[in-house]
Amino acid sequence: MSGAGGQDAKFFARGKVAELKLELNSTGGKKDKNFLTKKIALKKIVANMTMSNNDMVALFPDIVNCMGIQNLEIKKMCFLYLVNYARMKPDIALKALPILSDDLNDVNPLIRALALRTLSYVHVRQFVEATVEPLKLLLQDPDPYVRKTAAFTVAKVYDHDRLLVERSDLIDRLNNMLRDENPTVVSSALASLMDIWERSESIKLTIDYANASKIVQILPDCSEWGQTYILEALTSYVPQDTHEAALLADRIAPRLSHTNSAVVLTCIRVILYLMNYIDSDKVIANLCTKLSPPLVTLLSKGPEIQYLALRNALLILQRRPEVLRNDIRVFFCKYNDPIYVKVTKLELIFMLANEKNIKEVLTELREYATEIDVHFVRKSVRAIGKLAIKIEPAAKLCISTLLELVSTKVSYIVQEATVVIKNIFRKYPNQYESIISTLCENLDSLDEPEAKAAMIWVIGQYADRIDNSEVLLEDFLDSWHDETHEVQLALLTATVKLFIQRPTKAQETVPKVLKWATEDTDNPDLRDRGYMYWRLLSSNPAAAKGIVMGEKPPITAESEKLDPVTLEEMCLVVGTLATVYLKPVQTVFRSTRPRRLQDSPALQRQKLPSWQAQQEAQMVVADAQAAGQGNAHVLDEADAYFASVGGQGIANDGFASSPTGATHAEQMYVVNQGQGLGTVRPMTHVQNGEGDLLSF
Repeated sequence: MSGAGGQDAKFFARGKVAELKLELNSTGGKKDKNFLTKKIALKKIVANMTMSNNDMVALFPDIVNCMGIQNLEIKKMCFLYLVNYARMKPDIALKALPILSDDLNDVNPLIRALALRTLSYVHVRQFVEATVEPLKLLLQDPDPYVRKTAAFTVAKVYDHDRLLVERSDLIDRLNNMLRDENPTVVSSALASLMDIWERSESIKLTIDYANASKIVQILPDCSEWGQTYILEALTSYVPQDTHEAALLADRIAPRLSHTNSAVVLTCIRVILYLMNYIDSDKVIANLCTKLSPPLVTLLSKGPEIQYLALRNALLILQRRPEVLRNDIRVFFCKYNDPIYVKVTKLELIFMLANEKNIKEVLTELREYATEIDVHFVRKSVRAIGKLAIKIEPAAKLCISTLLELVSTKVSYIVQEATVVIKNIFRKYPNQYESIISTLCENLDSLDEPEAKAAMIWVIGQYADRIDNSEVLLEDFLDSWHDETHEVQLALLTATVKLFIQRPTKAQETVPKVLKWATEDTDNPDLRDRGYMYWRLLSSNPAAAKGIVMGEKPPITAESEKLDPVTLEEMCLVVGTLATVYLKPVQTVFRSTRPRRLQDSPALQRQKLPSWQAQQEAQMVVADAQAAGQGNAHVLDEADAYFASVGGQGIANDGFASSPTGATHAEQMYVVNQGQGLGTVRPMTHVQNGEGDLLSF
């Protein structure tokens, strides 16, 4: 530490109240014209206050006495003390109110602004009420710094007592400040209005094109934070004409090259917002071209800014994929990237991968899978498997890469590869079963529940193609009672599948496993599934094969995208902390006002994700209704069958007898394993605990 900071460090020592009191009340003699003794004492007091030494509250009366000294540095420290301890000693704090009121009329604008700011920060009722009347005058103060401070003070008072502000004309006066000749004052007034609008349920913030055009005009004259306030306010402008939206977007585009990350991200948000009101594909394509370079530039910033930019890129890529379509190389991981940056880059690489760049992507992922960080390696292996599902022509190349990684015999790589290969089998049935033997060679490497469950699923699903499937399954069954419920569910289903496909190999195994599942467990899912299989195998299982071995629901790599409504909302808050979580804003910040696109003649409804999703949903419903009408007789027969089965007792259902009896052996089929009871889900882990968009 050097300079002023190094000199001030000596004040951060626990002080005694009596000694500080003497120093504070010392006159310092005639030579001490700059009140150096008092300044040193106040610095010690503020340092102790910062260190949460609440003994300093005993000095409150002495601090109040010092407030009248006409010295800006002393007033700053005294007012800081007042704000910190006013709640603890409100009766003593009130003695400072007349001094603050006098300072509001001081000839020095810095003291006027300081007094006003202090008044608004004191959480005592009398201070809040005493702020309103002087605030009205200071909103029209000749000094722009005081007017700027007064504009922010309105929002602060609104935070204390919204009714007090709404009953006064402070909001109207604040609104009039938008016509101020000083750009800093205008941006401050906008920031205050936005803050009030965010907290209020009764106030509506609207900006017409004339006002929007005016505030955009003063953007270059504002500070970087003033520019952020103005750009933020532009999201309250609802274009009534597509030409207006395009013109405004073009006028703010130069802010994309600003050095401040907040300005850049807020500008991106406004342009994305205005795109919803532009009908020209050419204009939108031009704007998308402008959005790419600033996002890439943000990746040269610190890791925290990088992470925010990357999380926002995930959103932008879903809403406007053309923005980053040709920039996959910039998202390749660097050796010194933090893990949270690497994982987010991995998600972007997956989303940008296509047939043209898949070889380059797989080469990169192959390198990632050999790194030291186990968590990142696992994610990389999963990404390779997901790419096989996403890009069908590249599936063979992805599988070859996975087999190369499996050949390393590294335990966690083998286990992740096993999990993703299971999903590849589901995506491409009867195509890549030749690699099952490779998986079986690495059974000893599997010690994690998810990997075990995946391998067990493979054994059960392809029991008729694996020569020693019953032996492999028996090895897993030996540790039944020590396994997790996830593995037990997989074993239960795989055992029944083995019996269906090779009855003679599993005649003795099925009753044993069903008995374990129904009698030796306290897990309701396992017990219910066991009873379900027992019923299925014991009572008229003629239709079971169609249910169990029928075509499975399609598995895709795209099912984890944000839902359209959430995506629309998230694109309206690009650059904010909410986008890091990739969840609806109100689930993260409950008091935040939800953002929605406002209707207007210029709104391109047919291009909105929510509108397209609604149309698709209506088509699905219509198809389902048509299918339902066409299959009415099938449904009637099914209802009649289950009604007859439901009326029987457990004993009559055959639960007390072996489900492998000769009567039914030739027609035994089982329900396919899924995550829930008799349910097949396309994907699992839609969003993991880290808020990842894609659960690699």
